[in-house]
Amino acid sequence: MTSITGLSRADVRERRDRGEINTLPNDTGRSLWRILQANLFTLFNAIVGGSFLVLLVLGYWQDALFGFFVIANVAIGVAQEFRAKVTLSRLAVLNAPRARVLRRASADGDGEVAEVAIADVVLDDVLALSAGDQVVADAVVLEASGLDVDESLLTGEADPVPSPAGRELLSGSTVVGGSGLARVIRVGADSYASRITAEAKQFSLVGSELRDSIARIIRWISIGLLPVGAIVVNGQMQAVGGWEVALSSGAWREAVVAATASIIAMVPQGLVFMTSVALAVGAVKLSRREVLVQELAAVEGLARVDMLCLDKTGTLTEGGLALDGVEDAPGVASDPALRAARDAALACFADDRDANATARALGERFGARGGSASAAAVDPSLAPAAPSVAALPAIVARVPFSSLRKWSAAQLADPAGSWLLGAPDIVLARVDGSAGDGVAVDATLARCRELAASGLRTLVLARSSAPLTSAAGAGADEHGVIEAREAALPAGLEPVAVVTFRERVRGDAHETLQYFREQGVSIRIISGDDPRTVAAVAREAGVDHVGDGFDARQLPEGVAELDDVMAREHVFGRVTPEQKKAMVKSLQRLGYTVAMTGDGVNDALALKHADLGIAMGSGAPATRAVARLVLLDGQFSRLPRIVAEGRQVIANVERLAKLFLSKTVYAILFAVVFGALLWPFPFLPRQLSIVDGLTIGLPAIVLALLPNARVYRPGFLRRAARFCIPSGVLVAATVIGVVAYAYAVVDAPADEVQTTAVITLTLSALWVLVILARPLSRVTLPIVLAAYAGLVVVLSIPIAVDFLQLASPPPTGLLVVAVGASAACSLALEVLHRLIARATR
Repeated sequence: MTSITGLSRADVRERRDRGEINTLPNDTGRSLWRILQANLFTLFNAIVGGSFLVLLVLGYWQDALFGFFVIANVAIGVAQEFRAKVTLSRLAVLNAPRARVLRRASADGDGEVAEVAIADVVLDDVLALSAGDQVVADAVVLEASGLDVDESLLTGEADPVPSPAGRELLSGSTVVGGSGLARVIRVGADSYASRITAEAKQFSLVGSELRDSIARIIRWISIGLLPVGAIVVNGQMQAVGGWEVALSSGAWREAVVAATASIIAMVPQGLVFMTSVALAVGAVKLSRREVLVQELAAVEGLARVDMLCLDKTGTLTEGGLALDGVEDAPGVASDPALRAARDAALACFADDRDANATARALGERFGARGGSASAAAVDPSLAPAAPSVAALPAIVARVPFSSLRKWSAAQLADPAGSWLLGAPDIVLARVDGSAGDGVAVDATLARCRELAASGLRTLVLARSSAPLTSAAGAGADEHGVIEAREAALPAGLEPVAVVTFRERVRGDAHETLQYFREQGVSIRIISGDDPRTVAAVAREAGVDHVGDGFDARQLPEGVAELDDVMAREHVFGRVTPEQKKAMVKSLQRLGYTVAMTGDGVNDALALKHADLGIAMGSGAPATRAVARLVLLDGQFSRLPRIVAEGRQVIANVERLAKLFLSKTVYAILFAVVFGALLWPFPFLPRQLSIVDGLTIGLPAIVLALLPNARVYRPGFLRRAARFCIPSGVLVAATVIGVVAYAYAVVDAPADEVQTTAVITLTLSALWVLVILARPLSRVTLPIVLAAYAGLVVVLSIPIAVDFLQLASPPPTGLLVVAVGASAACSLALEVLHRLIARATR
């Protein structure tokens, strides 16, 4: 047990050597190595990267252009997530509090207050606490003078908690009133805040329909690659004279290149890349609006959300109290002198050095330097007092506020008398004759109950001509302070005013909630505060709710019963951290995609298990670390912009998926048909790269970033399949027919067949682009026209023709067949998709 003078330097060194220091584990996401692993070692990279290496080993680097997608996709994913990690670490450093501790220069010296970093606090250190300080490690109170602690970041309850000597303080809480000394009993990972977030620190990927659907497509394709690849390889070997001839003559190398071309064509590597680009661009755009995206897939997350769970304190509200109004008690309004005395007394309470958050809120109107214009802008009744309080009256004695006693007091020299500010039912209680005129007291108490029922925090200001004394009859000490635990109510107290406070609802809350209601997103308000207060704040923020909130202490244990409550109720109070997590899971069982916002450690578990966790930038570091999105400036109004960005990403990626997967369908058909017929594959990898660039790659860069406000609808994969399967079949049938004509009828050489196939495939696939680029605009129309023109340019440049190993010039007869077949294919695609669109309306 340490002395009240604190630890000596030797004591501190001894504890540091034992590792009893307040260093916290890194909780800002995955390490760089784990980020690299997650982005590098994927099935997609194995398939495409393996094919890339095969071509490099064989010396066909010209056909390995698709390797760019592997490198770029990994680089984008790693860079974005590592950037988020660095930003979070920087935030943690910038927001890290410092601690004031008692330290002795020598073993027998007196303790002096020293300011140290939180990592330098050791076990048994004595923390010197005053209003505004954060408790940086679990500690037990040694001395207290009206010490009140806000534990809302841990429990969600906004009410200050009285902390007398002997009470345990939890790390992450904040001193909001009084002062005291506390001995550290747990440090680092053993502290309460670290233990409660242990589960939350386990990394998991955010749910993403885009990522899951694309991963499922890659998995299906990968399963099919083995049998299809075997057909292709056998077909190419047979096409060059059979296995024996191919292996003995070295023709197997060309067969492997052709097989690789067919396999790579089946894998929509560009879709993975362009999805990453779209998500990364969305993340960058959001970062310019002070929204940190910790994982790329989170950009699309909120667009899918249909249930938004909001914490009250620090999310709907700004986290502090605001003066709501001051009502005169009966008979006071007609007495100007008494009203002036009232203002002077309230100014004393506001400017007390040990004032709690409630008393400090009086400074908006009654501070010694005059009233607040901002308060008057919110409520004209809060305009500065006239005349404003220019100087504080002399204080003869005072009693600091205590939540156990629920009142504070000041004895003034002029106007003479004692003034009390506190809970109405305590200050005006008729005990030992302390309360005066019964009629005025009853009327004031009735008014206080009425205001409290509306969700306002209500105090009463009362006066007495009797001096402040202790319960034992002793006076104040030399500083004019009466010991808090011994203070007694003076006799003859008369009510002077009813003072009401409200939590300051964010100015953007009403508009933001209205937006979500219009978008069909359900709202749940979940808080650790009193249910009535939560309900009142929710109504002020624009939530359509009648009556009191649901008291979470009455939540049933059974899963089915809990689900019934969550489906029925919308506003909840007295919710514990474990209950928040259980409520999120209940909503998920009910079929909702759940987003959870919060700022405190008590919200960390719920944010972790929600489909999308959103943290306020001013919140606890552990909460920011587990959230998928962090509102760096804490502006609630950022959420609609996130929704819009997510919708743009989903809608554009769905359009891209239809483009890329149409290619996958016709590539699979190419591989199976040409392999089964033992025909040479009519494309080289480099030729397919150019076709992809004209019909998909370059246009996709623009299509991925176009504005798109379409409301999210589930069924991404089903809609993509409905479009791409018939499209791919039509394109494949056209190309296979033209190639069959070139082989069987014309008996054209390989370069002419390949040229004809490239022209037919490009023109046919471009009409798929035309359909998906609609409505054609000033942006999309030039892209489509440029893609058609690009084919002409490629066929007109000798160096490009030589590099692609195409016939120069293209044979006239086959060129006419290719253009005619492509036109017929385009017409068939147009008719088909108009019929599909009509059928799905």
